[in-house]
Amino acid sequence: MSEEAQSQAKAPENEKLPTEEQILEALKVVKDPEIPINVVDLGLIYGVKVRPNGIVDVDMTLTAIGCPVQDMIKADAELAIMRVPGVKGVNVDFVWSPPWTPAKMSEEGKKQLRMFGYNV
Repeated sequence: MSEEAQSQAKAPENEKLPTEEQILEALKVVKDPEIPINVVDLGLIYGVKVRPNGIVDVDMTLTAIGCPVQDMIKADAELAIMRVPGVKGVNVDFVWSPPWTPAKMSEEGKKQLRMFGYNV
């Protein structure tokens, strides 16, 4: 089935679609191995879209272009999202604009980074 056909297909009526909040909560288990803070609090998640057929599209970035663990972070994100009830598939796309800066971090992320001795 083509991606367009998948996006137009509907989830069964008795199955509830996941919310953006559920997806973000699931992504909190995914950590950048160089900065031991989850990708949500680091501000790496730029967008989450839950389609009517249960496919979840995520736009995210990394702290640096060419990050050597990009594939690992992507795989971890896909696995975390697939555990959410109602998710039928995941597309994680990396975007580089706008570039990530520490200003994108949540207050919780900044607090955690300060605990590691960083001044943010």
